[in-house]
Amino acid sequence: PPRLIAPFEAIKKQFALTRKALRLGKNVEHFKAAATAMDDTKSQDEFLRYCTVGRQLGYAVYLTLDMATYVDAVGIWKLESAKRLQKEAYRAWFVGLLFNAVAGCYTLWGLRQRETAIDKADGEGVVESRKIQRERQATNMQLISDLCDLTIPSSALGYANLDDGIVGLAGTVSSLIGVWGTWKKTA
Repeated sequence: PPRLIAPFEAIKKQFALTRKALRLGKNVEHFKAAATAMDDTKSQDEFLRYCTVGRQLGYAVYLTLDMATYVDAVGIWKLESAKRLQKEAYRAWFVGLLFNAVAGCYTLWGLRQRETAIDKADGEGVVESRKIQRERQATNMQLISDLCDLTIPSSALGYANLDDGIVGLAGTVSSLIGVWGTWKKTA
């Protein structure tokens, strides 16, 4: 019955508004990161650098447009263009996630290339092999997280016909990966 579902829908909406509020101003960090990555011509592979710039700009535009729709979502100021802005925000997020997923696949390919060149009988080769394993694990986790996150804008934009339960589950997996990554940094 709808009356039993209504409280959960209200909670879901409040969580979404809270997440939006917590993201206010974060777009500036991504614009700065994009500029820094573009200027950094020495420390990163050129393809990865462009993927980083694309990802950061995608996220920055997403957060900027999402921030613009916040005033409409909370009822401060109704915008006629709110739905269009939200759709464009999802499109920018999709592009940012896609750049990151492509960078992840490229990184995995590079790690495979490096691994084939290692002499594992050598002590330095063993150390390098373990380093590659750690990098591969981190890249795989980020790639899984990005692919899970891609379900949200893909579904919202109609690129994929996904059930809300699937999108919610994918978002939960992505969030748990993020929490796990944060936990590992502090442990």
